Amino acid sequence: MKFSFAVRSATFLALVAALGLAPEALGDPTPTPAPAPAKMPELKKDFTPVNDGKGGLVATYADVVGPVQKEVVSIEATKTAPSQVNPLLRQFFGDSSEGEPSSKEVGLGSGVIVSQDGFILTNNHVIEGADELLVDMEDGRKFPAKVVGADPKTDVAVVKIEATGLSAVTFADSDKLRVGDVVFAVGNPLGVGETVTMGIVSAKSRSNLGILDDVKGYEDFIQTDAAINMGNSGGALVDAKGRLVGINSAIVSPSRGNIGIGFAVPVNMAANVMKSLIETGTVSRGLLGVIADPLTPEIAEQVGLSKDTKGVIVTKTQADSPADKAGIRRRDVILSMNGKVVESHDELRLLISQMPPGTKVVLEISRDGKPLSLSAVLASASETPNELFDGVEVGKLTDDVRRHLGLDPRTTGLVVTSVSDKSDYADDLPVGSVIIEINRNPVDDLATAKALLHPGHNLLLVAFRGQERWLVVTKR
Repeated sequence: MKFSFAVRSATFLALVAALGLAPEALGDPTPTPAPAPAKMPELKKDFTPVNDGKGGLVATYADVVGPVQKEVVSIEATKTAPSQVNPLLRQFFGDSSEGEPSSKEVGLGSGVIVSQDGFILTNNHVIEGADELLVDMEDGRKFPAKVVGADPKTDVAVVKIEATGLSAVTFADSDKLRVGDVVFAVGNPLGVGETVTMGIVSAKSRSNLGILDDVKGYEDFIQTDAAINMGNSGGALVDAKGRLVGINSAIVSPSRGNIGIGFAVPVNMAANVMKSLIETGTVSRGLLGVIADPLTPEIAEQVGLSKDTKGVIVTKTQADSPADKAGIRRRDVILSMNGKVVESHDELRLLISQMPPGTKVVLEISRDGKPLSLSAVLASASETPNELFDGVEVGKLTDDVRRHLGLDPRTTGLVVTSVSDKSDYADDLPVGSVIIEINRNPVDDLATAKALLHPGHNLLLVAFRGQERWLVVTKR
């Protein structure tokens, strides 16, 4: 049975009951990020196997979890929320709440110390929208914290406290986890204080859960039955050696309480995001520029492959994207990337997202049943490869497009293929417009068009529904 909802486990609201505030009444002030340090701290790592599976009976894990408890903290995130206006008063004074006192809402989550000088790994939703952050240490000390950076697409964030000589967690290799491995969840559930629960890895690579759908995120969760409740988010999931394998993030539950289905961000993904946040303040992800479907046995036979072949079949390649430049075509079957087999578009997207722009990848493909190796250099996912103006995407003017738009076969230019409703250019450049000239120069490809544009006013010759007109647009 698949639940239709996913409950984020972390932000335990410690509201004063008398205030009667609803969460939707809250504002969304975000702390001013601290200046990003220039260098990633050196992390403790241990990638050796836990054991060979032949160990004897273990009577206690106290020596394993004891050190970890010093490496996990509680995070208090305070938001300032405007007071609600009494409906009766609104009848007389309108919606203005000017002069009304604001209130404070405190959310509780957890975090993991990753360096002796105070870098802490947690979830984005633990710290999102907070005005103040206070870190409570296992020994009772409290430190104000600043946001270094946050990534909603993976629900990972990094905060920093001013301290030295802290106990830092040891990182494991989460790719080596196996279903059945013993794990412990360490955090501050429901505000009761630091708590350790035990379970196993129930599944790996869980995706399409809807947990990060609102930001079109990257889901690759570790599933565990170790008890995770509200307030555990941002805390540690550690293995039987006490090494960090995941950051507890969410639960699926009809009751908002633990029923043994919890999820953690794999530490390998979290560490990649953390490195980028610390060193640059942002997360740069690679982009290939293909849309693909799973290769079913029936499709595999139709494209000259055996029924048991694993891969994805390309349905679309974005114009001027790395995939387009590498020569990938529709109906090509991508079998592997850098030697790793891919079986879904989501898996391919996830692999690419963990590589920085500029990374060279090798794709093993099948074209009409024949093997072929192609190389591509990833672009930046923050940039739409075929975007000419903000929110305006263009494509090549092919013979089919000319016929469809009723254009003279000799017409050259770029056709507008997509326009965002929020784009400032939506009225001037609707879908189906053809940009023939930019600043008195003909255009026939995206690279030329981008080179001809400059900040400020630009003169465009545009054809739309059989009519040509001159148009001045401002490039910001």
